[in-house]
Amino acid sequence: MRTVITGPLPDIATRFSRFLGRWWPHDALVIFTRECTGRPRKVAGNRQIVDRVTIDELDEIKQSIEPGGVVAGIRSLGGGRRRIWALRDTYDTLLVLVPRPSQAGAPDPDEVAAVFGIVATSIQHQVAQASPDYLAESRAASSERARTIAELTEVHEATLSSILGTLRSNDLDDRRSRITASETASAALITLRSAGAADRAHSEEAVTTAFARLQGELRPLLRHRDVNVDYVDPPADGRPLPGEIAHAARAMVRAIVLAFADQPVLTRLRIAWACDGSNVLIEVRDQGAGKIDRHALTRQLSCRIITLRGHIDVESIDGWGSRVALTIPLDPPPARPGEQLLSTLNSRELEVLAHLAVGKRNKAIAAELGISESTIKFHVASLLKKLDVANRGEAGAIGIQAGIMAHETPRPA
Repeated sequence: MRTVITGPLPDIATRFSRFLGRWWPHDALVIFTRECTGRPRKVAGNRQIVDRVTIDELDEIKQSIEPGGVVAGIRSLGGGRRRIWALRDTYDTLLVLVPRPSQAGAPDPDEVAAVFGIVATSIQHQVAQASPDYLAESRAASSERARTIAELTEVHEATLSSILGTLRSNDLDDRRSRITASETASAALITLRSAGAADRAHSEEAVTTAFARLQGELRPLLRHRDVNVDYVDPPADGRPLPGEIAHAARAMVRAIVLAFADQPVLTRLRIAWACDGSNVLIEVRDQGAGKIDRHALTRQLSCRIITLRGHIDVESIDGWGSRVALTIPLDPPPARPGEQLLSTLNSRELEVLAHLAVGKRNKAIAAELGISESTIKFHVASLLKKLDVANRGEAGAIGIQAGIMAHETPRPA
């Protein structure tokens, strides 16, 4: 389980599938979580199944299970009716397994619930901390999804509008067929447009909702401190925040509040959020002694801010107090050559890129990931082609710019 939860988040389904497969073989595994706005589906197994799994299918399965419950039977998944075994964690994360045709019976629900609870909690913690690699991967996935939805919507709207125009023409005699076809095409247009809205709803938070969640997260941090907190709410009509921005903003404000709380005396805090249409603007200030460690706090926040192309300003004046201001763009910047292609990398290639970014050679990467050196060579060649770069150094530079960098994992002596 340590191996499952300590690797890169995009690949957690693969590691968990490998873990479960030792004692309950399966063809496919899907983890569905609202916590990950960029990739709410974590998948492993048969690509003919997992590549076709939709959010609507997972939502339908989840709604049929009470929190903490299990269901087994035939359900729609991956574009077909399949035998599944599914568990809904008490914190609302869904696990779906597609057993092998020869697999009889079902896994022990208590055992799977116990280990999946660890996985679900790990996902929640990693997302809540909003690490730079999570933010970069999530933003790349969100951007690619938004682009794909926009393109598909334009193509299908044009096609269906053309069909409607033809079917409504007075030159057609078969009135009944025109009416039936017109109703079908109209329904398809409505479904298509609502699909884009539903997908955006999964990947965005209203700015007021994000701020309210922040207040709930700060309450236990300040419970035992004698400090008055003034919250200045963002405008109710402010622009919705992309999910990764909302997670990062809350994580950074928590870090700022903890830095303020480390001062010997703290009696008052003011936390304000606003939106100017293009950015979320965050300000945290106190009326204390101005004793926060500005340099340490800046270093702590800089990786997230750089990943999101934001700006941080920290002021601390002895006897007057401290102020931290964050400006985080809501839209991804125009992609630099290569960076827009990050979303074309699969989870293993992203993992290899993270190791290239810190200068590791193939042999060291293979040892770290527990796979063969020849497989690493294959992944490196693939990601160089996808990123359209000539060598490992250029690929590593893209990873560094995007905040995708591996961290050393301590090994037992």
